[in-house]
Amino acid sequence: MSTSAQLLLPAGNQLSRLLHTSPLLLDTTLDQLRTLIAVYETRSALRAARVLGREQSSVQKQIDTLNRNFKSLCGEALVVKQGRGKDVLITPTGEALVELARTTLTEWLDSIHECRRKLGTTVTVGTTRFMLDALAKAWHHVADDFRRRDVELKVVHIRTKDIWKSLASKEVDIVCGSVVTHAGRSSGVEDFDVIEWRRGGLALLTNLPESRLGASVGTGELPKLPLVVPGDGLIAEFLRGWFGSDYRNELDIAAEIDEIQYGMSLLRSGLVEGCMIVTSGLGVVAANNELREGSGLRVVALTNDRKPQLERLVGVFARKDERAKFPADHPLNLLWAAFQREVSD
Repeated sequence: MSTSAQLLLPAGNQLSRLLHTSPLLLDTTLDQLRTLIAVYETRSALRAARVLGREQSSVQKQIDTLNRNFKSLCGEALVVKQGRGKDVLITPTGEALVELARTTLTEWLDSIHECRRKLGTTVTVGTTRFMLDALAKAWHHVADDFRRRDVELKVVHIRTKDIWKSLASKEVDIVCGSVVTHAGRSSGVEDFDVIEWRRGGLALLTNLPESRLGASVGTGELPKLPLVVPGDGLIAEFLRGWFGSDYRNELDIAAEIDEIQYGMSLLRSGLVEGCMIVTSGLGVVAANNELREGSGLRVVALTNDRKPQLERLVGVFARKDERAKFPADHPLNLLWAAFQREVSD
């Protein structure tokens, strides 16, 4: 580490103490740190301004202030202009402060979120697209109480692959989504509280003629079929469970997609002939011609004839035993009870 970077650390410790002295100073300093991080990541005041949704002049003014202050403190500016159209240079002192800024912001945001969680002023729910209706039904039971107590419900869109990470990192308090588990068991979710909504399997949407693919197919026959598969998420977890982490080399993957709508459009276009693996629920919707993107595609039942026997667990998840730390009328417990009521009804 350079001499300038070493000199920065006492200033950083002073900064941490100052953050506790004044709300106005806290807001100003955190905003400056966010700006510095944006400039560091984009290497441009203009690009940072676009990321932050501000005027370039506002970003440049903050950087100039930081440069002036740290040049006085440490003898070195943080950001150096390289000329018109060129990326800025981040000095060693700037690099060190960015590292400190990231830690400071993360710790402050985590602390604030933890305080709000304990006080019950905010409940954050992560949900996949297909579980929004479940959340809406549960919300109906607690909405009036939450509004009367001024409790904020924050809804975060998450993908299946991020369910456990979002809970473990405490980004969310509750998750509504689908996970892969062994048939009839709850393996893989032992470390979490679970409200089981339903269980289900998978189906295929295909543009292949019936002469090539009948009304049903076993999972053991998937390697013989051209498949349209997502790069990650629930379906990828099933494939890893059946065929191992190297499943791409075990299967005939005709196309890899990021979203299901694109996969259906791809099959409808005829550019690719094959099958797309979907949830059984989506297969039912497609069979009823309720999916515009899936019109003209056949639904083929996918029977689970390959070990391990896997199925989809649709449910509501929370960190194990966390709710027990709060009273029964804590918003987290009230919302959890609302989900349980929906299941029992």
